[in-house]
Amino acid sequence: MTLHGADGEAGDDALLSPMSVPEQADTDLLRRTHLAGGHDLPRLFERHGEAIGVTDVAVFLADLQQRVLVPFSGTNGPGVTVHAEALGIDSTLAGRAFQQVESVVQELDDGDRSSQRIWLPLVDGIERVGVLAVTVVASEEALAGDSVLIARLHRFASLAAELIVAKATYGDTIVRLRRASDMGLAAEMQWALLPPLTFANADVTIAAGLEPAYDVGGDCIDYAVDAGVARFAIFDGMGHGLRSALLAATAVAGYRNGRRSGHSLITTARGIDSAVDAAFEGEAFGTGLLAELDTDSGSLTWVNAGHPAPLLLREGRLVRELHAEPMLPFGLGATLGHMEDVSVGIEALEPRDVVILYSDGMVEARSPEGEFFGVDRMVDLVSRNLAAGLPAPETMRRIVRALLDHHQGQLVDDASLLIIEWRSDDQRSLVP
Repeated sequence: MTLHGADGEAGDDALLSPMSVPEQADTDLLRRTHLAGGHDLPRLFERHGEAIGVTDVAVFLADLQQRVLVPFSGTNGPGVTVHAEALGIDSTLAGRAFQQVESVVQELDDGDRSSQRIWLPLVDGIERVGVLAVTVVASEEALAGDSVLIARLHRFASLAAELIVAKATYGDTIVRLRRASDMGLAAEMQWALLPPLTFANADVTIAAGLEPAYDVGGDCIDYAVDAGVARFAIFDGMGHGLRSALLAATAVAGYRNGRRSGHSLITTARGIDSAVDAAFEGEAFGTGLLAELDTDSGSLTWVNAGHPAPLLLREGRLVRELHAEPMLPFGLGATLGHMEDVSVGIEALEPRDVVILYSDGMVEARSPEGEFFGVDRMVDLVSRNLAAGLPAPETMRRIVRALLDHHQGQLVDDASLLIIEWRSDDQRSLVP
């Protein structure tokens, strides 16, 4: 094939320049991963590190509750649990890179050589996967001034995060590694339903939390962000365990079916109610809240099926509950014949407004002394972490940690939380 220049004549000067060594290394990594499973990635990352001039490449993945960073060797077998080599997220340099979503340089005592261990966050979108660690031989001043190397390492971390997320669904190695405990069957169902727990674009940021991670049953969240609109929902199935998980799964499937069919909030709510009623014949029900945000105008609409009302925060302060006359919980409306009148709430948001959706298990969790976690504590945690400028995933992680600490890690009821921020393009308070 002949390439032609701007004058239409062929020539060697029109040929594309050969790739640089780092570009060739990136290309080779991507090419090799086409025929690789998740368990093959650590070996491929080591080879890539050699190609770009760094050593001791290691990947650490965050466990499901984001307490520790677990070494990813690729040989983690069935039944693997978090072990002594794991790094605490709240107590290590690796953890600081993970929390703040920024690279951290650690000086090493390496005899005659001056070298550093660099910890880089692994981020897919704004979803934090773990950290990448590499060693480079250079002084800290030289490293700080080497913008080419820094850019190369951040590109490496970005590629690694994307590949880990992409390959996780083809096997169980990565999923097993991120579990610190055995997971119940109901929780297995719920986690299979969940979308990624964080998302951000120029218009909206969404962050979610769900506990107890290994034993959750009836709580679930869902969302979808498309051109001009963000749709999100929260569900709380009656009871706990497998039956509650089946109810939540039915509600989420009904919600997605209505949403993807282009139905209105009211029609979608009626469809969910009918689906739950048909599946459980009036013997089970679940609360829920469906919402839509026009990301161009900031207009928020919602339908409430017996669920706690959303909360509106503006400039870090609670403005009010967002009230709309609730319909009966899903599964009871069709049975009792009360699905004719469904109220739709409407609220005009301002840029950087934050909306909080939560289940009753979030605020009704009691400490061993009998003290409720409470709405005020939840709102205060959201406000203080946002004011500190923390990334959305870290804000959610700290709220969930506070909830578990309040209850000493033993939640009796499911607790779910969904935080949504709307902003104009130049407002990015939740984006790292």
